[in-house]
Amino acid sequence: MLRTYVNGKDRNLPKGNETMRLRRITARRSSVHGKGLFALLPIAAGERLIEYKGEVTSWRRAAARQRSEAGHTFVFGLSDGRVIDGSRGGNSARFLNHACTPNCEAIETGDRVFIHALTGIKPGEELFIDYGLAIDGDMTEDIRVQYACRCGDSVCRGSMLGST
Repeated sequence: MLRTYVNGKDRNLPKGNETMRLRRITARRSSVHGKGLFALLPIAAGERLIEYKGEVTSWRRAAARQRSEAGHTFVFGLSDGRVIDGSRGGNSARFLNHACTPNCEAIETGDRVFIHALTGIKPGEELFIDYGLAIDGDMTEDIRVQYACRCGDSVCRGSMLGST
């Protein structure tokens, strides 16, 4: 029987002849923005939580899709210039919201990105990463408004951009 352990505790439930793994995170409405990811169980600092999944493609292709589809953007930039487009074959990791003081971080391994806890996270707490976005060209008021941060943290820098 395959066993899964979270925080040193067995997190499998017998179900007939099968073993069912308890979910640790879920997507639901966020007070910060749209949907967010939330802890269902205690999460320890350093735990790998989820892979950011989607189609690996070029920025150009992802940007063309964004222009033709209104709403949220689910694109995660890779260090080689490509992106993971979470709107194509993505999972709930695409609902991670930004915070200036995040409790999670993204770790890139090849063309894959994994989300890890930076701190201990209690059940019910929302999971956040620092988007650290970059823009091409000059900062305008429209761009400033478009990338305004809504995290509400006491040390909020007011922007989802990496440097303002």
